[in-house]
Amino acid sequence: MRRFRSLFALLLLTVALTVCGAALTKPDVELKLSDQQLSWIAGKIYQNECAGKVDCLVHWSEGEDFPTLGIGHFKWYPKGVEAPYAESFPELVQYMASESVGMPEWLADMNPIDAPWPDRETFLLHQHGPQVEFLRWFLDETRHIQARFMYERTQDSLDEILDATPKADRPAMRERMDELRSTLGGIYALIDYVNFKGEGLSDREAYHGQGWGLRQVLLRMDDIDQGTALERFRVAAADVLKQRANNAPNADERKKWLAGWLNRVSTYRDLGQV
Repeated sequence: MRRFRSLFALLLLTVALTVCGAALTKPDVELKLSDQQLSWIAGKIYQNECAGKVDCLVHWSEGEDFPTLGIGHFKWYPKGVEAPYAESFPELVQYMASESVGMPEWLADMNPIDAPWPDRETFLLHQHGPQVEFLRWFLDETRHIQARFMYERTQDSLDEILDATPKADRPAMRERMDELRSTLGGIYALIDYVNFKGEGLSDREAYHGQGWGLRQVLLRMDDIDQGTALERFRVAAADVLKQRANNAPNADERKKWLAGWLNRVSTYRDLGQV
């Protein structure tokens, strides 16, 4: 009997450790969306970034050192280009490979995953060629995969932001995240903003030591007393973006881009419970 009790106790301990291990791997802040809700959010982001135009799925803006691709305008740097913003298209390619998505052979075989056009002038010469046109078609056909990539990236970002928050401040940060993720509009705001302006965890993504990512917006919410969590997020995002534009060494951020940024965050509206 004693031996049986010992074996039983060992079995209970094993089960407990297994459950604890599973709990440790569970995300700190979990987003939950149906496929239909995720498709809706993906459509909103595609409209924000590209106004729903397929040509915009592979695009190189004037004044930029890199092209942007896909419904989320994922950044893709040519070889030798170092920009202060986080590069995301190679991560999308790696995500697609992990999901066994069939890709153009030249893209799947790239190592490293550098943009094949060294500058904007070269890209413009090839923007209607077969390589670019096929890439646009491919990105149009894989919108759902790109949406899933943005969804999972946001999940990781929330966990990273929570981990980077001092322990004493984590309950308040967690509460803000929980309030936002409880509504479809809040989840849309989280996914869109982190795709739009990043996590806010890199020192490189800052002017005068002041960042403009999701972390900075969540922190700024603490200074806003009135409104729902999403209303406070919307005001905080506008404040952070105005601060970035005012700090920017390039006046275009304030003169040409700020109005569009503010219009974008104005779409963060309550849409009911998830």
